[in-house]
Amino acid sequence: MIIDIVMPKMGESITEGTILEWRKKVGEPIALDEILLEIGTDKVDSEIPSPNAGIVVEILGEVNQVMDVGAVIARIETDSNQAKPIEKNQTNDESKDKDNEDLESEEVKTPVTEFPKKKTINDDITEKKFFTPVVNKIAIENNINNEELLSIQGSGKSGRVTKLDILNYLKTRNDSKGQKIHAPTPSKAISPSFSGNEAVVEMDHMRKLIANHMKESIDLSAHVYVMSEIDMTNIVNFVKKEDSAFNDKEGYPLTYTPFIINACVKALGHYPEMNASISDDNIIYHKNINIGMAVAIEKGLMVPVLKNCEELNFLGLCRKLRDLSTRARNNQIIPDELQGSTFSISNFGVFNVTMGTPIINQPNVGILGVGAVKKRPAVIETNEGDTIGIKSMMILSLGFDHRLIDGAGGSKFIEMVRENIETMNLENLF
Repeated sequence: MIIDIVMPKMGESITEGTILEWRKKVGEPIALDEILLEIGTDKVDSEIPSPNAGIVVEILGEVNQVMDVGAVIARIETDSNQAKPIEKNQTNDESKDKDNEDLESEEVKTPVTEFPKKKTINDDITEKKFFTPVVNKIAIENNINNEELLSIQGSGKSGRVTKLDILNYLKTRNDSKGQKIHAPTPSKAISPSFSGNEAVVEMDHMRKLIANHMKESIDLSAHVYVMSEIDMTNIVNFVKKEDSAFNDKEGYPLTYTPFIINACVKALGHYPEMNASISDDNIIYHKNINIGMAVAIEKGLMVPVLKNCEELNFLGLCRKLRDLSTRARNNQIIPDELQGSTFSISNFGVFNVTMGTPIINQPNVGILGVGAVKKRPAVIETNEGDTIGIKSMMILSLGFDHRLIDGAGGSKFIEMVRENIETMNLENLF
């Protein structure tokens, strides 16, 4: 039976996708859930698994070709014994004319199969490395634990473990028992090939999208910035105290980011113009607070959205943030999770950067830049007078669109964020 493979619908607002790379050629076999191709949308690049096992008999979309959602992009023969590659420009009817007439009486209607949504893989390993569904299935069937799976050296793109890698590993598994397991080596950055003094390398799909979004934002918004220094000492001490218990309960460490998001959400509730957007000459105020969190990934930058933050408690923010950031880094985000933000946060402090001026994420009118927490000498006020002590300090930078937000409004907002952080009731967070 021949199965039509169509351009998948990656989100409610996505109407087309760009074919970035075919992982299989015509005539090659493919297993269920094995990666068939990589597609890109205006939101995210995604690896697409095959919905059926069989042989690829026809590829209808070229690399870099933009195709509508629902359009047939490939065909798979699910009966490998009768699979024959379909030549280019040859229709199904033409191919049938060349077969025996007996086959015409046994004609089966060709079903159209949508790609299934990607399944979430083992949560314990997603933070470290991405594994395809077929690799995870083999690992589960052979009782390969997380640590053992991470030790397998991959031969795929960016060091990814392929089906062949894990099968070869299983052949020598008994011999490797008891040996020390080493973490996989990080993939090396691409080195440009120089001809003379220059090297010309075309941007990949994601970098082109980022470049266009950044240029559009600069052209559209009147960027203004204000900064504020925040005393993080109480939060730093609280995280040190609670991190071990939190990690044991939730399975991941407690970070500073949810504290900042929590303080920001409360401030946005008092300043609705910061949670708004501009459409022509109209101001659109948003009822829900949807925080876009900039996440650095292998290919560039992604901004998954924590939606309805005003309805989440602190622990809910922690869990939602962890889920989205992990799936973003492992290329498991769907396009709908990358849109609808009303305000954005960029935490470059995780790279030990003290301060920055992030570009506004359209159509937002504000973005908060979070710097690294560093110990500094500071004036401490006491009843006996002022003294010098060591405090954990952080610099926040607020970028806002001066078309809507004036300097006074931006200053009041970041001041409220500072106050919310420094006076947070930490003992009642959980």
